[in-house]
Amino acid sequence: MQRFERYSGYKDSGVDWIGEIPAGWEVKRLGFIANCFPSNIDKHSKKNEKTVRLCNYTDVYKNDFITDDQELMLATASVEQIEKFSLMVGDVIITKDSETANDIAVPAYVKETLTNVVCGYHLAMIRPYTGLYGKYLFRAFQSKIFNAQFAICSNGITRVGLGNHDLKHGLFLTPPLQEQTAIANFLDEKTTKIDTAIAQKEQMISLLKERKQILIQKAVTKGVNPDAKMKDSGVEWIGEIPKHWEMKRGKFLFTEVDERSVDGQEELLSVSHMTGVTPRSEKKVSMFMAEDYTGSKTCIAGDLIYNIMWAWMGALGVANQAGIVSPSYGVYRRKDNHTLNTKFIELLLKSTQYVAYYNKVSTGLHSSRLRFYSHMFFNMEIVFPSLAEQEDIIQHIETETAKIENSIILQQQQITKLKEYKSILIDHAVTGKIKVA
Repeated sequence: MQRFERYSGYKDSGVDWIGEIPAGWEVKRLGFIANCFPSNIDKHSKKNEKTVRLCNYTDVYKNDFITDDQELMLATASVEQIEKFSLMVGDVIITKDSETANDIAVPAYVKETLTNVVCGYHLAMIRPYTGLYGKYLFRAFQSKIFNAQFAICSNGITRVGLGNHDLKHGLFLTPPLQEQTAIANFLDEKTTKIDTAIAQKEQMISLLKERKQILIQKAVTKGVNPDAKMKDSGVEWIGEIPKHWEMKRGKFLFTEVDERSVDGQEELLSVSHMTGVTPRSEKKVSMFMAEDYTGSKTCIAGDLIYNIMWAWMGALGVANQAGIVSPSYGVYRRKDNHTLNTKFIELLLKSTQYVAYYNKVSTGLHSSRLRFYSHMFFNMEIVFPSLAEQEDIIQHIETETAKIENSIILQQQQITKLKEYKSILIDHAVTGKIKVA
C-alpha cells in the first residue's frame, strides 16, 4: 500500500473503530443514505401471487455481481411484494440471515437491468439515495472494517439474523460522490485483475489434481515400467495390462466378513469417495448419529470396506485401524496378506476403470442409489503384479504425488496472499487510507 498516495488532510471520525478519515468525508448511518428492505418473499403464502425469478442466499455467495444471465430459481410472490422487492441497477443485496454471524452482511451488487427478479427471503435489499453510489456502498460492505459491526449485533436461535433497526444504524463513510465513483472504479479494475489471477491459479490447481489422478491411474493399472510388454487382459473394461501381471476374481482374493459389535463401543468409521475409511470423529459432519451402534459390523486394520450405496462414486477404502461400520457396508478381508498391498488395492479399486465398472453393474431404481453387492465384487476381475512390484508402484506414486502436492500448496498459498491483498486494498480504499484519484 506504500505506493499509493494519502489524502492531504485527515480528521477524527469520532468513532473509535473507524479512526481518522479524510477531511472531506463524513460518517453516516445507513438509514440516512439508503432505503433498507429486509425481504419477506417466500415466508408466507400471499394472494394475487405471480411467478418471479428469485435472487437467493446462494446467488449472493456465488457472485459479487447479480446479473440477468444467472440461473435464478423460480418462486411466487404477491404483486405488492414484487413491486417492493424487484431489483434495480445499483441495488446492494446482503445476507440478513445465516447459520453463523460471520456470514451476515455478505454483499452482492445488481450490475444491470434485471427481468422480473426479486430479492429472496434471507436477504435484504439496500437502495441508495441520491448522493450515494451503489457500487461504492457494495465495496464498503465488502470491507471487514464495516462488515464486522453487523456480525456483533446479529442474533437468533436456529439462525443468526440481522434486524432492520441494526442494519439502518450501521455506520458508513460517505466521501463526495465523485470520489465514491473513483473508488468504485479503482476497485473494479484492481479486484478484476486479482480475481483473474486467483482464477488462473485455481485452474492450475485443478490441472495439477487431474495430473495426480492420471499418474495414480496409470501406475496402478499399467505399472511404472514404460518398457514392460503388454497383453490383452481379455476383459473389455480393463483392456491391456503388463504381460507378467495376474488377474483374479475377487472371490479368490477376499472373503466377506460379517462380524458384529456386542456393545457398539468401538471406533465408528466412515467410508466416503473423498477420504476413504476414516474415523467419524475426525470428520466435520452434521448427519444423524444413532443412539446405539450395537450390531454394527466390525473390521480390523487392512480390511477393504465398500459403502454399498455409494460405490458408484468410489466410496471405498482400506481401514487403517479396527472399528465398526454400518451394517449395510461390505467388509472384505484378504485371504493372503502376501498377495496384495493394502495401499495398492485401495488405489486400484478407486481408479476410473473400476469406478466405471461399479456404475455399470450396480443395481437400483434410482441413479443416486445404485447398490454394489458382494456377489458383484466377488465376480469382478482384479489385476495386480507381484507384492514387491506393488510396493515399488506405491513408492513411485508417493514420490511423484508429493511433488504435485507441493505445487498445489504453493498455488494455494499464493491464492491466500492474493485474497488478503484484495481485502486490504478494499479496506484501505473505502476508509480513505489511500487516495485513488
